[in-house]
Amino acid sequence: MTTPIPSPPALPFLGHITQLDRDIPQKTFDLLADQYGEIYQLNLITRQTIFLTSYELQNEVSNDKRFQKAVIGALEQVRNGMGDALFTAHPGEENWGIAHRLLMPAFSTAKVRDMFGDMHDIASQMLTKWERFGPRHVIDPCEDFTRLAFDTITLCAMSYRLNTFYSEHTHPFVQAMADFLAECGRRANRPPIMNSIMRGSNAKYEEDMKTMNALVNELIEDHKKNPSEKQDLLSIMLNGVDQKTGQRLSDESIRQNLLTFLVAGHETTSGLLTFTLYYLCKHPEAMRKLREEVDDVLGEQPIKLDDIGKLKYTSACLREALRLSPPATARVVRALEDTTIGGGKYAIQKDAVLAILTTKCQTDPKVWGEDAREFKPERMYGEAFEKLPPNAWQPFGYGMRACIGRPFAWQEAHIALASLIQKFDVVMHDPSYTLELKQTMTIKPKRFYIHAIPRKRASSPVPVSLSSPLVGAPHTQKAAPSAHAEPKQKLYVVYGSNTGTSQTFAQRIASDAPAHGFKASLGTLDSITEHVPTDGPLVVVTASFEGEPADNAAHFFEWLQNLKGSELSGARFAVFGCGNRDWVRTYQRVPQVIDALLEERGGKRLCERGAGDAQAAEFFQVFDEWEAKLWKALAEEYGIDVAQQSASKGGVSIKTVDPGTSRAAVLRQPDADLGRVVENRLLTSPNAPEKRHIEFLLPEGTTYRAGDYLSILPHNPVRDVHRVVSRFALSPEQQIVLSSEGPTSLPVDKPISIVAILSGYVEISQPATTRDLRILLSAESSDATKAALVDLTASYTEKVMAQRLSILDILEDHRDIQLPFGTFLEMLPAMRVRQYSISSSPLHDPQRPSLTVSVVAAPARSGRADAFLGVASTFLAGLRPGDVVQLAVRAAAPAFRPPEDVRVPMVMFAAGSGLSPMRGFLQERAVQRKAGRDVARSTLFFGCRSPEEDFLYADSDLKEWQELGIVDVRPAFSRNPENSEGCKYVQDRAWHDRALVRDAYDNQNARFFTCGSGKMAQGVKKVLTQMIKESRNCSDEEASKLFERAIQGRYATDIFE
Repeated sequence: MTTPIPSPPALPFLGHITQLDRDIPQKTFDLLADQYGEIYQLNLITRQTIFLTSYELQNEVSNDKRFQKAVIGALEQVRNGMGDALFTAHPGEENWGIAHRLLMPAFSTAKVRDMFGDMHDIASQMLTKWERFGPRHVIDPCEDFTRLAFDTITLCAMSYRLNTFYSEHTHPFVQAMADFLAECGRRANRPPIMNSIMRGSNAKYEEDMKTMNALVNELIEDHKKNPSEKQDLLSIMLNGVDQKTGQRLSDESIRQNLLTFLVAGHETTSGLLTFTLYYLCKHPEAMRKLREEVDDVLGEQPIKLDDIGKLKYTSACLREALRLSPPATARVVRALEDTTIGGGKYAIQKDAVLAILTTKCQTDPKVWGEDAREFKPERMYGEAFEKLPPNAWQPFGYGMRACIGRPFAWQEAHIALASLIQKFDVVMHDPSYTLELKQTMTIKPKRFYIHAIPRKRASSPVPVSLSSPLVGAPHTQKAAPSAHAEPKQKLYVVYGSNTGTSQTFAQRIASDAPAHGFKASLGTLDSITEHVPTDGPLVVVTASFEGEPADNAAHFFEWLQNLKGSELSGARFAVFGCGNRDWVRTYQRVPQVIDALLEERGGKRLCERGAGDAQAAEFFQVFDEWEAKLWKALAEEYGIDVAQQSASKGGVSIKTVDPGTSRAAVLRQPDADLGRVVENRLLTSPNAPEKRHIEFLLPEGTTYRAGDYLSILPHNPVRDVHRVVSRFALSPEQQIVLSSEGPTSLPVDKPISIVAILSGYVEISQPATTRDLRILLSAESSDATKAALVDLTASYTEKVMAQRLSILDILEDHRDIQLPFGTFLEMLPAMRVRQYSISSSPLHDPQRPSLTVSVVAAPARSGRADAFLGVASTFLAGLRPGDVVQLAVRAAAPAFRPPEDVRVPMVMFAAGSGLSPMRGFLQERAVQRKAGRDVARSTLFFGCRSPEEDFLYADSDLKEWQELGIVDVRPAFSRNPENSEGCKYVQDRAWHDRALVRDAYDNQNARFFTCGSGKMAQGVKKVLTQMIKESRNCSDEEASKLFERAIQGRYATDIFE
């Protein structure tokens, strides 16, 4: 008895065509694979297609006796330009056989080795261009690799130099080809009648084919007029005779096959190189190993032909990139007879069309493990690659119709990758970039930009990248002439930052440097990889995220950990670390390691490492105290004596542009980082703290996975902005221009309104620091006010920090303080992005992620009449459908995702809005269950006040999912414990139901997740440890050790305050 092949609900006549992503159909195919599992079927108007997504099924249909290549869909449309050439011929077409027999020898290993010189020539042109433009130039590697591959195929196969690296724009062929292939895909997914009436599209389609054929004809004519001495590919096509039939290729067949090689010969290779570079940039350990291999094999000499076989790790990196992101994402076959697949599970009729989704089959957890989606070249290295199951790796296709140019592409990719790694340190323009795709017939990374920094360079930071696309670049303006001497002693300030906090601290140090006699340079930690400066002190401000470095510090951290000797002798340094103490096991790990290794490798520590706890109220105060120690240590080390300047005269000056009597009518155009609000609804009763469900429409091309975050760049509450405007007697619409003597996160050298600055660029509500109090004391004020400020300083912890007293609060209480508005702005920290866990799954809707947000509004600790308002949550709560928000998706830690195998249950602990990621996990499992997959039953321990007030989604999603059988919800009501088995908190309910928890761990291989406050997470950890103690009858100490051992690979947390 066979099993029906599942299929999504379809529309009459149109089938499933409207469900496909218009720009990236592959995205839809992948999401449906996650939803339906190893097989599903779609009706795409002109064809019924069965999609295979598992290794088992891919391996079974890799059998030329049962299944053969099918030319349908987009590939059938490509025949309009390429006819029966090698790539697009139907099985059995005579011209394919003639071309295949003639051209196969031209791509033999021996023939390809003869092309080495020409390949190296073109690669050298690309590297020379990168060198000439310099490290600050933003490179589009996809475009340059396209030039590389295009020039390489024309020179090696046709003895013709296009020289695209010597022109500003790419060759017209490239754009025409991309448009032609994209239109082929669209034509395949439209009813034939629509294709016939779309005159504009058809005219463009014909024009693109003319543009492509114009180059083909030019190449053929040039080759006939100037015959090549070498027996290149075009010579064989023009002069070769098929030994089997005695026939030559017709002129039309020559043109079509030449066009095929121009398209296939550069489109896939450029994609391979771009994907490989992306994965290497995201994985510093792999980049380091690759660099070490290249240095060991090549040294400082140009790559030679014999070197390619020695670049084994280079091969592994290329193979692994092809496994995760094969440019050709699928291959299509047709059944030659009625048969079954999947061990007789699925019936397949003769002539049925089956599409093998290479991207999914090559990430099947049954072959590649739970980390199948992770980039790990080691699984493709040496014997590990040789031991893979048959047909597990198929980026070049299968059988007789596999890619004929594989040896060509493989040699070309090795030359290019090894040569660029030998010459440059490659860093991403945006270190937080996550992969976006663009699709024609193949896929490539979209909006992926890099900087190529020469490895032989001076040891100074190269400020080429930002910590986040949501945070503005530091602005630097040349200092105006002043009465005191220009600082000459160099100071290097580098940071590792994802959310902007460490970057803000680093900017403050750089801004303060001139006042202390130093000339500062500001950059990321990655910018000093292999080039730690020794001609001035190095100040490192870096964060630690669950024990891992920030995106723009990862390469430096990997490099530093693998130094062996005294490579940093002569460097003098100081380190300040940002972290969150709730992550007890990994708190301050990255700053600690950097601080220790800088000293171990020969550096001299100038002052003790500072450590700031981001969730503590005194976070900014701790930094101010450490910075004061830093300047004292630097003054002593370098013998610098700087006259004391008035603290209330800052480095930011203001020029009024518009007095505010008229309003500027400027229409703001949305850009790629703007999302749109589509829903914002209240989840709680009026008696409970407010929690909201907010849905966004993502920017075009942006995707997410369950467990990811949305980074939001908020605005300050309108109330607090108005308080500042009132205190300084400003017009809200007043236009000003800011200028600065040093790096600043404020918008300088352009007109901007007072309200815009206060709303979006500074944090108004942060508690004042002792440094702020010193600045206020130096400003003109009454004796009574100065006495009050001295008292606040003396009792700082009690009267300022404990009461969260801000600079604005103090200025409102003491209106006689004569503080310039520019100084006030400079005192405020830069606005930071806030990260919120996404509470939905892309399987439900890939373009509409949701957040579940707690709105922070509480009485002020200081006793002031105005309530304390959370900046980001107040901003989010006030959004309405249609509002535009600056946002970005941030990837979660690899461990904080639902298991790839849907048969593995989850045990989840959450309280309040900590339910957010768990809802996303469960929504994903619900969609998979509805698609017919065998989904395990998970358990959710959830804490809130009462079932009537804040039992989030209880009557909607959670109710439906319990009825569906995918989750068992175990609530704990702190105000109504009688309704939750007497349990008030999550940890109480977990202990009450410990038999269930033990069974999930011991017998079901369950994965455990916690999301909530640090206090709740500690309570859950304590209870889980107690369970171990009870079952093992051991001491507390032994139970703690067993807990740490038990959670490896099985337990992930996401903690917030």
